[in-house]
Amino acid sequence: MSEQSAIDNAVKRLAMALDALDAAVDRRRDADRNEDTLAAQVQTLGLDRARLASALDGETARSRKLEATNREIAERLDTAIASIQSVLESSE
Repeated sequence: MSEQSAIDNAVKRLAMALDALDAAVDRRRDADRNEDTLAAQVQTLGLDRARLASALDGETARSRKLEATNREIAERLDTAIASIQSVLESSE
């Protein structure tokens, strides 16, 4: 093999290695970009979760208050019905 052909082969191998390095850099850049996107999505999901947890806590408190009010109204209705029945029975 002549010296020129050895140099040509070395230049070709170097060009292929540089192409492979360039491709690896591109893949790494894409991976980093995807990682940043995923990190932003995770952060957004965390904020949504916190917001939803807060809303759920508020609705749970509201539900408990409504249940307590419903029980109170039921007790008042039972008392009113008993009073009306008592009045009706005493007038008969």
